[in-house]
Amino acid sequence: MTSASVSASAVSVFEDAVGALEGGHAVAFPSGMAAVSAVLDLVARDGAVVAPSGAYSGTRQLLADLAAHGRLRCTLVDVTDTRAVLGAVALSGAALLWAESPTNPMMGVADLAALAAVREGGARYVVDNTFATPIVQQPLSLGADLVVHSATKLLSGHSDVVLGVVVARDEPVAATLRAARRDRGATPSPSHAFLARRGLRTLPLRFERASDTAAVMAERLGAHACVERVLYPGFGTMLSFLVHGGAAAADRFCASVRVAVPATSLGGVETLVERRARYPLEVEAGVPANLVRVSVGVEGVDDLWADFEAALSSARRLSGSAGST
Repeated sequence: MTSASVSASAVSVFEDAVGALEGGHAVAFPSGMAAVSAVLDLVARDGAVVAPSGAYSGTRQLLADLAAHGRLRCTLVDVTDTRAVLGAVALSGAALLWAESPTNPMMGVADLAALAAVREGGARYVVDNTFATPIVQQPLSLGADLVVHSATKLLSGHSDVVLGVVVARDEPVAATLRAARRDRGATPSPSHAFLARRGLRTLPLRFERASDTAAVMAERLGAHACVERVLYPGFGTMLSFLVHGGAAAADRFCASVRVAVPATSLGGVETLVERRARYPLEVEAGVPANLVRVSVGVEGVDDLWADFEAALSSARRLSGSAGST
């Protein structure tokens, strides 16, 4: 077997596994944003796209850049408001609806099945399923045409991979994506595909453990005197919360954790925390200055809670918040 065939095999094995999980035909890309770009390339020049106002910032930035260069037209809308989404698609004559659920980082949940009605008017329906994974939902079974994952995150699950994947309902669309990948040099790393396939083997175990911990953490954070509000959809490994005392207190919390890690990214075995509004694009999207996004890992829940309690106490001393835990 040649090195080229070995490389192709590693990628195809990963694609077959993700395709089976999502119920479609998977095409891997060298990053999540490469996967997003490939899907948006399916929109004809000057075509209209409707997307969540609270979508992943990288997706929103790409849409804004494409719109600024006249490549496409974009309307942003609250994806949790089904009537508003369907209205925006009809009004703009959108060629593509981009959905994300839960949203990043506000944890809004869309009615994915109801949004599939856009297909009746000819719009292509795409769902970013990075947060939920096929463990929680399979958007193709709910009416989507395409599913997108940043496989860097939960699918691979060990913070050592950069990879993206698109899963198409129909094989001809998958073939179009493969051809574009070949022609534009968007070839995924075989070693990363191998590692991502390794990560998939433990996805159900990791997801269950982290989800159970996330539910406990959401409940405890909601009862804490230093926490203004918790955003948790009731499932999954991701949550956000607002710290009393503003941005400075949220920054102090992130700087004070010792079990969790203050870092971007998500979906690994370690818990990550980050104040998302330190990025201008998140501020533009209305993310509160004191919001901390948490990617819950597989640590012991009591160890993680003790870490959060200590970090919240540090944030409270900075903000002067009253009350006890």
